[in-house]
Amino acid sequence: MKRRFRLTRSTDFKRVRNEGKSYAHPLVVLVAARSTEPESRVGVSAARALGGAVQRNRAKRLLRESIRPMLAALPTGWDLVLIARNQLALAPFQDVKTAVYGLLRRANLIDDLNQKPGDVR
Repeated sequence: MKRRFRLTRSTDFKRVRNEGKSYAHPLVVLVAARSTEPESRVGVSAARALGGAVQRNRAKRLLRESIRPMLAALPTGWDLVLIARNQLALAPFQDVKTAVYGLLRRANLIDDLNQKPGDVR
């Protein structure tokens, strides 16, 4: 994911967590908040409870790759935080992609009925 689409500062993560609305799934939690930035940005997080560094990094890679093809379909002006849950480290990629897509639909951030997980515009 390109740097301009990433949340990088801890203050941005805190703002999204405090001001945003959260949507839960057994594999991942999505927190979405409005932003003043012209493009939507995404941050990923994995707590130490998920496991060691290898498990946490794998979980973050899965989340980044699952949302990457959907970035073009996101409306502008949103900051999103994806938080990995314990089951994500063992889940297949297709399940993670489906979970992220479902959360974006529930948050009304992707409204195209023809958009499928992995479709790139």
